[in-house]
Amino acid sequence: MVVDVREIHARKGLKKGQKILGHMGSTELAANLFRATQTDEKLRRENITGKQAAYETYYEVGAKVRQTIHELGGNIPENLPIPEKSIKQIERETEKKRLTDGKLPKLTSRI
Repeated sequence: MVVDVREIHARKGLKKGQKILGHMGSTELAANLFRATQTDEKLRRENITGKQAAYETYYEVGAKVRQTIHELGGNIPENLPIPEKSIKQIERETEKKRLTDGKLPKLTSRI
């Protein structure tokens, strides 16, 4: 089953402007990174060009990743539980603690 960005956004109950990647647990992030790297490799290896062909490759690789996860008995990424805190929330809390403790200088976020 192919799930688009709007469906994932709705499933996670995210508000407008909230980023899906910021609300993924480590397993879901790893699955998505694997899908992205494998799609990129396939596009390069097979010299796939054109927007439509790239989209088809993206969905093909994503389906294979989800199929493999399912066959291994895992939950496909879009069905994994939503983390209680977003990456940005964790960053803010960590930054606040670092500043409160006075141990380290302020960090700047690149996410």
